[in-house]
Amino acid sequence: MSDFNLGLVGVGKIVRDQHLPAIAATPNCHLVASADPYASLPDLPAYQDLEAMLDARPEITAVSICTPTHLRYSQARAALMRGKHVLLEKPPGATLSEVEDLIACAKEQGVSLFAAWHSRFAPGVAQAQQWLAERQVQRVEIEWKEDVRVWHPGQAWIWQPGGMGVFDPGINALSIATEILPQPFFLQQARLLVPSNAQTPIAAKLSFTDPEGAAIEADFDFLQSGPPTWDMHIDSDGSRLSLTQGGCRLVIDDELIIEEEEREYQGLYARFAELIANKRSEVDVAPLRQVADAFLYGHRETTDAFIE
Repeated sequence: MSDFNLGLVGVGKIVRDQHLPAIAATPNCHLVASADPYASLPDLPAYQDLEAMLDARPEITAVSICTPTHLRYSQARAALMRGKHVLLEKPPGATLSEVEDLIACAKEQGVSLFAAWHSRFAPGVAQAQQWLAERQVQRVEIEWKEDVRVWHPGQAWIWQPGGMGVFDPGINALSIATEILPQPFFLQQARLLVPSNAQTPIAAKLSFTDPEGAAIEADFDFLQSGPPTWDMHIDSDGSRLSLTQGGCRLVIDDELIIEEEEREYQGLYARFAELIANKRSEVDVAPLRQVADAFLYGHRETTDAFIE
């Protein structure tokens, strides 16, 4: 597989926690520069913005866009128009229309565009998908709860339009569900709790169904204290599949099938390298569409102001 030179756009918490170790573990990926007006990385050339980075470093062949959601479209499009392959942190855009335009742009430029749904690369997801492929699902229970103060400290953008609020982690659950469930599913109702000083929800309860009438319930919460809960349980044909710990642990009918450490971002960069080598794109908007449906169809309730 061919080597490629990578530029990072945005140097926030997710980059330091996840992208940097994954890039270091990807043999054919060479990190050569970063672009961020407020932050930089030790011993790595740093630039104020994407354009400055690409002007100074023409050897860059691919970029990872890791900025807040409302900034991603313009940055990704600029990179695509300069013939660069692009990895988009999740969600791939603030709106579906933005993502659709990026898909068209990547096709026109003949470069790879990758919507990086990292939770789909959790250890148990592929086998869960395989097991469910020929089954009829009766019920799904999704519980995705964590402490926003731990996972998004000081990130005011998450409470603004495009920031998604509790759907920032919740979309991870939806990315797994849209990957492993054998049929598409559709929102029936949603209850969104929005702090009085925010534009995005701090908690959400959603009810979906599929064409066969399965009951699919999701409970998202940004105010859980202590360890996070990232679990889903699926009843199908008299059996029960449990995918817990964000997909690191898979149990079927009380039998432990998989229990491994999380290494999702290593899987992301391996897939990105594969897409670049094969001149392909991979942009699934299904998880973002589910969130858009929740904002379109959900009932909003005002709750207490969020104070960090």
